[in-house]
Amino acid sequence: MRAIRRFTVRTVLPPELASLGELVRNLRWSWHPETLDLFAEVDPEVWERVGHDPVALLGAVDPARLRELAADRRFLRRVADAADDLHEYTTAPGWYQSIPDAPRAIAYFSPEYGIAAALPQYSGGLGILAGDHLKAASDLGVPILAVGLLYRHGYFTQSLSPEGWQLEHYPSLDPGGLPLTLLREEDGTPVRVAIGLPEGRTLHAQIWIAQVGRVPLLLLDSDVAENDAAARDVTDRLYGGGTDHRLMQELLLGVGGVRAIRAYCRVTGHPEPEVFHTNEGHAGFLGLERIRELTESRLSFDEALEAVRAGTVFTTHTPVPAGIDRFPAEMIARQFGGDNAWPTVPVDRILALGAEKEPGKFNMAAMGMRLAQRVNGVSELHGEVSREMFQDLWPGFDVSDVPIGSITNGVHAPTWVGREIMELAGRELPSLVERAQGWEGVNKISDADVWAIRGRLRARLVEAARERLRRSWLARGASRAELGWIDDALDPDVLTIGFARRVPSYKRLTLMLKDPDRLRQLLLDPDKPVQIVIAGKAHPADEGGKKLIQQIVKFADAEDVRHRVVFLPDYDMALGQLMVQGADVWMNNPLRPLEACGTSGMKAALNGGLNLSIRDGWWDEWYDGTNGWAIPTADGVGDPDRRDELEAGALYDLVEHEVADRFYDRAADGLPLRWLEMVRHTLTSLGPKVLAGRMLRDYVVDLYTPAAKSGRALLKDGYEPARGFAAWKLRLAQAWPGVRVEHVETSNLGDTPEVGASLEVRATIALGELRPEDVRVQAAYGPVGLHDELVRPAYTTLALESDGDDGRAVFAGTVPLDRTGSFGYSVRVVPDHPLMDTPAELGLVTVPEEPAGMTNGTLR
Repeated sequence: MRAIRRFTVRTVLPPELASLGELVRNLRWSWHPETLDLFAEVDPEVWERVGHDPVALLGAVDPARLRELAADRRFLRRVADAADDLHEYTTAPGWYQSIPDAPRAIAYFSPEYGIAAALPQYSGGLGILAGDHLKAASDLGVPILAVGLLYRHGYFTQSLSPEGWQLEHYPSLDPGGLPLTLLREEDGTPVRVAIGLPEGRTLHAQIWIAQVGRVPLLLLDSDVAENDAAARDVTDRLYGGGTDHRLMQELLLGVGGVRAIRAYCRVTGHPEPEVFHTNEGHAGFLGLERIRELTESRLSFDEALEAVRAGTVFTTHTPVPAGIDRFPAEMIARQFGGDNAWPTVPVDRILALGAEKEPGKFNMAAMGMRLAQRVNGVSELHGEVSREMFQDLWPGFDVSDVPIGSITNGVHAPTWVGREIMELAGRELPSLVERAQGWEGVNKISDADVWAIRGRLRARLVEAARERLRRSWLARGASRAELGWIDDALDPDVLTIGFARRVPSYKRLTLMLKDPDRLRQLLLDPDKPVQIVIAGKAHPADEGGKKLIQQIVKFADAEDVRHRVVFLPDYDMALGQLMVQGADVWMNNPLRPLEACGTSGMKAALNGGLNLSIRDGWWDEWYDGTNGWAIPTADGVGDPDRRDELEAGALYDLVEHEVADRFYDRAADGLPLRWLEMVRHTLTSLGPKVLAGRMLRDYVVDLYTPAAKSGRALLKDGYEPARGFAAWKLRLAQAWPGVRVEHVETSNLGDTPEVGASLEVRATIALGELRPEDVRVQAAYGPVGLHDELVRPAYTTLALESDGDDGRAVFAGTVPLDRTGSFGYSVRVVPDHPLMDTPAELGLVTVPEEPAGMTNGTLR
C-alpha cells in the first residue's frame, strides 16, 4: 500500500544543541567546510549515508547520540564557536556598505537556484549562476532579497536504460526535509499570496524561506489546500508541463513574487527593494504587478511604466530566439482580460509590451526589456549577439547602439574550489582568500605542492567516478560479477578531460565522436593516454538530446575503451564539484556564438585545470593564447557536418600534439614543468576575473546603483518627476515625425585630409514642435563599409549654435580625423532628457534622408 502523503518528522534537538539547528537552517554550510566538519562529527557513518545533507543527518541520527553530544563540552564549544562565526558573518558590514547611494535592497527573481545538491531546485547553468549570485551577494553584504518557486519534484534525476537511453525520475520533495522555514504571520498562520485566474479561479501559494548566508530566498509553493488540483500542481516540476502550465508558473514567479516580497517585508521589517533584477524573461510579469501597484495609487499607466522601468534590471541569458519563452497572445489576453482584468492596467498595453515581429505571439524577453531601463547579456560576445538578436526592438538604430550591455558571469570560489586548494591559499596567500587580491602570489607556491594537490583532486574524481559507474551499471541490469573491470576504470595518473553540460544540440556532446577511430587512438595511446569523464542531462522532451547521450554511452560501453571514457548519469552540483576540481582539462565545444557565457570552465580554472574550448562565451573574452587552448572554429562553413568535421579534427590535433605532449613532458623529478607554468598563468590571469565577487561588484556599480538613483529621481514629490517624464515622452513621440535633418555642411577638410586634423560640422535641424533641449544632435563618424555604411561609428555631440523662430536650429561641432583609411561621417538626431539612460531608449532617431552630407575619403 502506498502512502497518500509523505512528510518529514524533524528531530527535536536537546536545548544545548539549539544552535546546531540554526547552523543547519542557514545554507552557508554549503560553502563553509568548517561547518560541514562539525556536522560530520555528529555521526560520521550517518553523515556519509545521507550524502552530506545536514537536514537528513538530524532526521536520521539516533536520539541517544544527540543526548551524548549535548553532554560533550568540547562539542558544545565547537557548536557555539560555529554559531558565533555565522552570526558575525551575517551581521558584519561588508564591501557593499561602503558604496555611496547604493540601493537599500535589491529584489532578484530567477526561476531556478543552484545553492546546494541538498536543495535540488535547478536544472543547469541559469540556476547555478543564480545560486552563485546569491552567495557572492552574501559574502559582500549586498542586500539582495531573492524570489523563486519551490518545485515539489525538482527537475529530475537521471538514470540509463540497458540500451543507454536517458530515463527520468521525479522524486517527491518534502519541504519539511529541506533546509527551509515557512513564512508565518505574527499569529503563526502561514503567509499566503493569491493571484486571480480566469473563470473566477484563484492561485494561492505559501512562502518558504531558504536562508543563503545573509540573503533570504523566498520560494513560492502552490501545494496548499486552498487550491484546486490544477493549481496545486503549478509548482510540481521545474520546466515541466505544457504552455498553460508554464504560464501559470511564470505568473506565480513574477506577480506572486512581488506580492511575496511585500508580505515578507511587512512581516519581518526588511527594507522594501529599490531595484528589481529580472534574471531572464521567466519572471517578467513582476513589472506588470509593480505597474498595477502604482496605477492603483493614482498614477497613469505611462507614469507607472516610467517609475517601474527606472528601477528594473533585466539580464538575458539566451543566445538564440528559440530559447525565449513565447506565449500565444490570446492566452495572455485571457489571463489579463475579461472577468480577470486589472482595471488600471489595460490588456492592450500588456500585449504591446510583449509584441514581436510575428503577430499573435507574446515574447517574455521583449516584455522584460521594455520594462527595464537597463539590460545586459552575460559576456561581451553574448552582449553583441543580443544586440543583433533584439535590434528590432529599437528600429532605426545601428546594432552597436542597441542598449544592451554585458556583465560577464562569475563563479563562487568557496563553492567550487577544492578544499585542499582553499586551505593552501589560506595558509600561503591569505589576502587572496580574504579580499580576493594578491593573485600574483600563486607563483610563490612550489611546483611540488601544486602538482600534489592536482593529483589528489584527480584521484578523488577517479574514485567517485568508479563508484557512480558501478551504481549506473547495476541499475542498467548488470550483475556485480561482471563489473570487476570497474575497479581499474580510469587511472589517477592519466591526463583527465572533463566534459559536463546540459545536452541541447548546439553544445555538441558528440563532437568528440566525429572520428571514433581517432578518438580511440588518443584514449589508448601507450605513451600519452587520455581519459574523459562525461556527464549531462537532456531535457525530458528533447528526444534529439537523448539520442546524443545514447551515442556517447554506447561508445563508452565498448570493452576496449570503457576504462578510458565514462558517462556518469545524474549530473548535479555534487558531481559538478568533483569534475571541475578533478579534471586536468575542461573541454567545451559549442557552436559559436551560441554559448551565452558558460561558467564550468571558470570553475575548472580556479582549481588549476586548463580550458580547451571553442572561443565562445567568456572564453572568447579572456583567452590570451597561453592560459589554455582555443579550438579553431570553422565560421562561415554552411554545411553543419563539414563544420563539425573541421572543428573535431582541430580538437583531436590539439589534444594529441599540444595538450597530451605538455602533460606528459616531465622533468627529472617527475614534474610537468611546462604544464605547471600554464596552470600558474591560468590562475593569475583568470583568477581575479572569473570570481562571482567581481561579477557582483560590476552589477552593483554599473547597474544596481544607477537603477536606484533613477528610481529615486522619479518618485520624488509623490512621483511628480515620473509624471513629467511620461508626459515628455508622449509629447516627443507625437512631435517626432516633424524632426528632420535639413542641411549639413562641413569645413576645414581640405583637399588631402590627414590623420590628426579635424572636421567642422554644422547641421540645420527642423524641430517642428520640439525645443532644442528636447534633442541631442550628434555627428557619427568612423570607417565606412562597401555600401557607404558607417562601421561601429563613434559619436560627438554638436552644440546649439542658433535657434530661429521658424522651428529650425543650427548645431555645430568638431569631428576628429583620428584614423587612416576610408572615413565617413553623418548626423543624427535623438531625444535627450536627463532621466534617460541611453539615446536609444525611446527608439526614436532621425538621420538625413539623403547621404549628401556624408563625405567619404581616405585619410593619410
